[in-house]
Amino acid sequence: MSFWSVATLVLMIGALGPALYLGLRGGPLDRLVGLQLAGSLLVAVLLLLAHGFAQSSYVFVPLVLAVLSFAGILVFLRLLETRR
Repeated sequence: MSFWSVATLVLMIGALGPALYLGLRGGPLDRLVGLQLAGSLLVAVLLLLAHGFAQSSYVFVPLVLAVLSFAGILVFLRLLETRR
């Protein structure tokens, strides 16, 4: 295993698990924080994997995910605002 694979595994186990737990439990704002944290961590995981596999074409996926994750959070906030 390379250093990048180990770093990806540590990030997935150490940070993505609690983010998903936070996204599944609690109130709407807690779930929003968990969703945003999971999206950011997924971008980091995918970037580490792209670097670990030495494939520069794999970098486009996390960059698009970062933009779409932010847009999705804005839509979620808009829907959350109308519920109150």
